[in-house]
Amino acid sequence: MRSSASTFGEMMNIPEYYTGKNVLITGATGFMGKVLLEKLLRSCPGVNSVYVMVRSKAGQNPEARISDMISSKLFNRLQDEQPCFAKKIIAVSSDLTKPELDLSMENQRLLADTINIVFHCAATIRFNEPLKDAMQLNVLATQKMLALAHKMNDLDIFVHVSTAYANCDRELIEEMVYPPPVEYIKLIDALDWMDDELVSALTPKLIGQRPNTYTFTKALAEYLVQQEAGDLNVAIVRPSIVGASWKEPFPGWIDNFNGPSGIFIAAGKGILRTMRASNDAVADLVPVDVVINTTLAAAWYSASQKMNRPKSIPVYNCTTGGINPFRWGDVENCINMTFKTNPLEQAFRRPNLYLRSNPFTNQYWTIVSHKLPALLYDFFHRLKGKKARMMKTITRLHKAMMVLEYFTSHSWVWSTDNVASLMASMSPEDKKVFNFDVRQLNWAEYMENYCMGTKKYVLNEELSGLPAARKHLNKLRNIRYTFNTILVVLIWRVFIARSQMARNIWYFVVSLCFKFLSYFRASSTMK
Repeated sequence: MRSSASTFGEMMNIPEYYTGKNVLITGATGFMGKVLLEKLLRSCPGVNSVYVMVRSKAGQNPEARISDMISSKLFNRLQDEQPCFAKKIIAVSSDLTKPELDLSMENQRLLADTINIVFHCAATIRFNEPLKDAMQLNVLATQKMLALAHKMNDLDIFVHVSTAYANCDRELIEEMVYPPPVEYIKLIDALDWMDDELVSALTPKLIGQRPNTYTFTKALAEYLVQQEAGDLNVAIVRPSIVGASWKEPFPGWIDNFNGPSGIFIAAGKGILRTMRASNDAVADLVPVDVVINTTLAAAWYSASQKMNRPKSIPVYNCTTGGINPFRWGDVENCINMTFKTNPLEQAFRRPNLYLRSNPFTNQYWTIVSHKLPALLYDFFHRLKGKKARMMKTITRLHKAMMVLEYFTSHSWVWSTDNVASLMASMSPEDKKVFNFDVRQLNWAEYMENYCMGTKKYVLNEELSGLPAARKHLNKLRNIRYTFNTILVVLIWRVFIARSQMARNIWYFVVSLCFKFLSYFRASSTMK
């Protein structure tokens, strides 16, 4: 890839490239997909149409789902700047798990004759999805999308959104497609006749050193793209742990409990007190707007270089760890500080998350800090005739943490030469509008905005409720201090104060406290 900063002078800028183009997006109703849609329409106002492949769900047809999505807070800025933006969005009824993507013949012809750019973002993000389902959504759907792309008459670029952890069984992950341990064609054929029980038994052997079916199938999908792209112009973007927005469309935007967001909320509520993680491991969080800006720029660059594209598919490791590292111990501090200053409403306990690398220590504190309080809480709720649900919440939380343990306990070395080269190819104006330079990222500020984003956009809590939330947190602190004092007194009286020496120490401490209080009261009276 060319790395000279002068190359931007030879190419049109990014908004100019997208002017008049017809774009197809899969996964547009997902977290990254909707941010991609919003950013594309807002920053590239000349784009002609954006086709979004959506299936009917929960009684809603594709048009109704898109209408609901674009009425969310994410699109408020776009609505203000371009009130008629919705006219450019065309919903296409489709199901990526079905033959020929469940597209009608009319829609197949429409897309073949119209589309210039494809962003394939759709995937299952459930880490422990059964292998058959993960293959269906992450591998076979990609194969069908490539087959559709081959029919497109004026396709400039096909961008496949993968994950930086597709090859997490390696310590050094370069910007290249690695051959997987299993031939995807043979695996597809085998899964076709295997029953679910046999597949489940074979899954640990198949995924090998990878922690779950998600990373395994994303690696297979990358290799499939390489093998079946043929003469298509293709690029692969690999984000790491995608978090709330950094700047766009506004700081801290997030709309789901997935990944770290659910962990942050549980810590803010005081439910999560201990977690298995290495304080020194790099938390490779990457803001969602950084990923989207990289994706849009990658499509622009690859399309602009179509005539003299490289032999190998360009891969972009969209990560922060090697450029601007931020460790899990720092994440812990930021969460605790932010939620103590700006607490969530109706917190269960004061925020006080501890990360522990020792599994036995973490297990002990899980019982003491999570399970026992949850059991007591549910017991008192049952006495009051209320529904007990805290233990169920704790169980779900523990399952989520077990999935994340692998990523919070390891660090990787990422090659990001292609990302640096891509940035160097951009004009100064494009670097501002499509900023993905994570060297500029202030982690403390970002984390505060992230935590506040979960409060505002996920829990829908108004900032006007902060005084009441702080008052509630002070009440919880006083209850905790009172409980701890009573507990210490009981332990001393019951277990320790059985010897004369222990009693003497006890009375001495009480007498000293009494004298101190008397002195303080006398000093106050004299003043």
